[in-house]
Amino acid sequence: MNSPLPDFAAVPTLVGERLTLEPLSLEHVPDLSEAVAEGELWRTWYTRIPSPDEMADAVQHRLDLSAAGQWVPWAVRRHDTNRVVGMTSYLNIRADNRKLEIGSTWLGRSSQRTGLNTEAKLLQLTHAFETLGCIAVEFRTHWHNSQSRAAIARLGAKQDGVLRNNDIWRDGTLRDTVVFSIIEGEWPTVRLGLTEKVAGRA
Repeated sequence: MNSPLPDFAAVPTLVGERLTLEPLSLEHVPDLSEAVAEGELWRTWYTRIPSPDEMADAVQHRLDLSAAGQWVPWAVRRHDTNRVVGMTSYLNIRADNRKLEIGSTWLGRSSQRTGLNTEAKLLQLTHAFETLGCIAVEFRTHWHNSQSRAAIARLGAKQDGVLRNNDIWRDGTLRDTVVFSIIEGEWPTVRLGLTEKVAGRA
C-alpha cells in the first residue's frame, strides 16, 4: 500500500533554539508593523516588503494564499524578546514534483545578521526535506539584492541561473531574478553546515 502523501499546504509550528516559526495570523500585525519600521525596510527599492500601513493587507493576502493551498506563511518570533520580528513562507509549491521555494522573507533591522535567518532556514529546510520529502528547494532574489544573494549562498545553496527581465517591478523597472537551489542529495551536507553555524561553531 502506498504511503499517504505529505500535506504540503499545512503550516506547522517549527521550534528552534532562538526562534519559533509559527503560523501567520492577523494577531501578528502590530509586532510586524513595528519590526518593519526599523530602518524603513519597505523603502528598499529592490525588495517587496510591506510598509506598516500595508501590513494588515499583506498578512491577509498571505492568509488567503495559504487557504488556497498556494503558500505556507510563518511569523518569526524571537525567544529572547518574545516579539514577532519578520515573516517567511513556502511558495511556488509543487507537491506533485516534491518541490517548493522558500521566500517572501524579511526580518526587522535589529534581527538581521544575528543568526536568526540561518536558524529559520534550517527549520524550513529540515521540514521540506525530511517531512515533506522534497527533491529540491529553491530561493529567488533580485539581481541587485546583493545582501540576499550572499545570504542564500551562505546557506549552501548553489546558483542555478538568472532569469532576465523576469518581472516588471513596482516602479516600472525590470527585475532580473537570480535562482538558487538545494537538491535532495546535497541536503545532508547543507544540514551539517547550517547546524554548525547555528551552534556558533562555523
